[in-house]
Amino acid sequence: MRSPVDYDTLLRSLPADFRWGAATAAYQVEGAADEDGKGRSIWDDFSSRAGRTRNGDTGAIAADHYHRYPADAVLMQQHGMNAYRFSIAWTRVQPTGSGAVNAAGLDHYERKIDTLLELGIDPMVTLFHWDLPSALEHDGGWYNRDTAYRFAEYAAIVLGRLGDRVPHWITLNEPWTVVSQGYCRGLHAPGFADYRSAGTAIHHMMLGHGLAVDEFRRIAPAGAQVGITHILSQVTPWSDNESDLAAAQLMDAERNTVYLDPMFKSSYPQVLSNLFPTLFDDAIVRTGDLETISRPIDFIGVNYYLDQLARANPGVPVLGVEIIEPAGPQMVTNTAIRPDGLHASIRRVTQEYTTIPQYITEVGVCLPDYVDPEGRVQDPGRIQYLETCLDGIARANREGSDVRGLYVWSLLDNLEWDQGYLPRFGLFHVDYASQVRTPKSSAKWYADVIRLHGAVSEQ
Repeated sequence: MRSPVDYDTLLRSLPADFRWGAATAAYQVEGAADEDGKGRSIWDDFSSRAGRTRNGDTGAIAADHYHRYPADAVLMQQHGMNAYRFSIAWTRVQPTGSGAVNAAGLDHYERKIDTLLELGIDPMVTLFHWDLPSALEHDGGWYNRDTAYRFAEYAAIVLGRLGDRVPHWITLNEPWTVVSQGYCRGLHAPGFADYRSAGTAIHHMMLGHGLAVDEFRRIAPAGAQVGITHILSQVTPWSDNESDLAAAQLMDAERNTVYLDPMFKSSYPQVLSNLFPTLFDDAIVRTGDLETISRPIDFIGVNYYLDQLARANPGVPVLGVEIIEPAGPQMVTNTAIRPDGLHASIRRVTQEYTTIPQYITEVGVCLPDYVDPEGRVQDPGRIQYLETCLDGIARANREGSDVRGLYVWSLLDNLEWDQGYLPRFGLFHVDYASQVRTPKSSAKWYADVIRLHGAVSEQ
């Protein structure tokens, strides 16, 4: 039996100005795929190819958030949220990823941000959440060093128009997922499966981050902050055998340290020299690049979903490592439900890398949610998951970390990339045929927790 949650102690461990929010990504919720001058992205291309997504699902309509964001913002306000993390679709701003600016795209995001601010909701804006413009992919995508410079150019355009009203900016969301799933395993756009070349994409993405930070320092007003979001997990060796220990070290580097080390230690992990050889090629990692990547940032976003066990297995191609998910409850996507690992991820950042503030920019769980005959969506499993996450945040703060906000993934049920519309992560259920939103019991629980935190903070 689970111990009851001590909300009083938990909430007193969070700052009075804690950001209570939810998160989305443009391609997953906006729809309006070809409206108002938007160009094509690699996810428009990838999801239109047969067999790439579950049931051939695409983001053409998604949750229609492009048109419905005012009502969705009211839902957030009604449920006590004071923050919203969303991404800008690069191809709405620059349809081909460079050159001419599409004024209608910037106008849309300006209206959206103004709507949020009028409702007392702080926007946290992600510049790149995986939807690279197709035209840049045709020129090599993240394999092409020029893409890093085009990303900085795009960042400067957005910051120049919207930087005065957004307090928190994120350059990249989860470069690990982009590279691991899109360049190493072929499961996400752009659909490559080539580890030996993937290091080039890693480096150019991280270089793009550093160049965008430079643009931020040049353009953004005083008081605005910039960071990056990484997805972290705890990789544990299957046993104490030397081979399993080495396997865990390799997977930890592939998942975590290859992105954290260049930012905070100005180097790439040597253990990856065989897996990602181009990270150690002077023609790719040029003089000054690591200095650019390691520019100081104001905060770090942590996304967390699961932990993994690593066991040496020479039969596994390329890696020689078998990834084993811990036993226990499963999500709809057949991945383990392990919210307890969030605490360890927060503490690792603090102890090994940086004491700058952290925001939990995504945590969530997908369950078989449905609207019952009484019009309710009961999701007690999501409430338990989020309770454990909150407890981990509170414990980490008591131990010396500085976590300042939580953005639940996700605000709405949406397109979960290659998994299509089957997984439902939202606090609000979406009927995709009617676009009706129904608050789940977790949304109501979240509102209660937010109110309780306000009461505790005033004492």
